[in-house]
Amino acid sequence: MTIESFWQQFLEQTGRDAQTKYLECFHFDLNERSATELLALVLSGKKRATASSLYAFPPGEAPKPGDLSIVTDWVDNPRCVIETKSVQVIPFCEMTFEICSREGEDECLETWQAGHRRFFSEDGKEIGYEFTEDMPVIFEDFEVVYRV
Repeated sequence: MTIESFWQQFLEQTGRDAQTKYLECFHFDLNERSATELLALVLSGKKRATASSLYAFPPGEAPKPGDLSIVTDWVDNPRCVIETKSVQVIPFCEMTFEICSREGEDECLETWQAGHRRFFSEDGKEIGYEFTEDMPVIFEDFEVVYRV
């Protein structure tokens, strides 16, 4: 199923306005194994949040409450639609486990930090920013509102 046909099916089955747009279409992380694992956590309900670099978004285009996004598998097959419920911008070094535990990925703050240092360093190389310990992180709580 194409992204556009999936989106049209979502709009029709949820009774939303046909002009409704999605913010982004993406898969989690930068490798297939992790993307697959994180998608499974989302679909199971364990992963209810995600963290992104503020620098990964053009000015004014960061997620905000009410935004809809399509989450795909590694090969871009649409799997679900998430709705942003809340957004916080937090310096990386000020992240707490109480907050990041909502991502459902880690058992402690130290493993979250290690994994996200790796991700933000690699992501920054790909799209043109540099990870720093005080880098602003967009922490987004979301809810799955549609799935295949």
